[in-house]
Amino acid sequence: MVNLAVAVFMVLGGIGQFFPSIGIQNVIVGVYVIIFGLATGMLEFRIPPQVAKYASFMFSFIGRGVFYIFIGSIVVGTNWWKSTAGTIVGIIGIGYCVLEYIPSIEPPANMRDADAGWGAEQV
Repeated sequence: MVNLAVAVFMVLGGIGQFFPSIGIQNVIVGVYVIIFGLATGMLEFRIPPQVAKYASFMFSFIGRGVFYIFIGSIVVGTNWWKSTAGTIVGIIGIGYCVLEYIPSIEPPANMRDADAGWGAEQV
């Protein structure tokens, strides 16, 4: 549920990049953040094999946490809707980074399924 909420805030933050002024930088950042938000939401339902191979950082708490912090820092802006969405995404990212160092917390099933580890590909 948390990842779906983060995906929604990413998409809203991406849409917020278009307001109040539209510039080429805002459009590019907004489109990327919307794509990342949609991809994050998709990972909760289906994990494409390419994601497990090329974006394996999304299957660990620390990797996903740093990714959320990065996206949150991109979304934060001068308007309240950008600041709110970016802050929520960033705080959840910090929470994921903290969870990496708590051994009693197990990753969710969708983070374990594709986590075969480095070098586990069949030859």
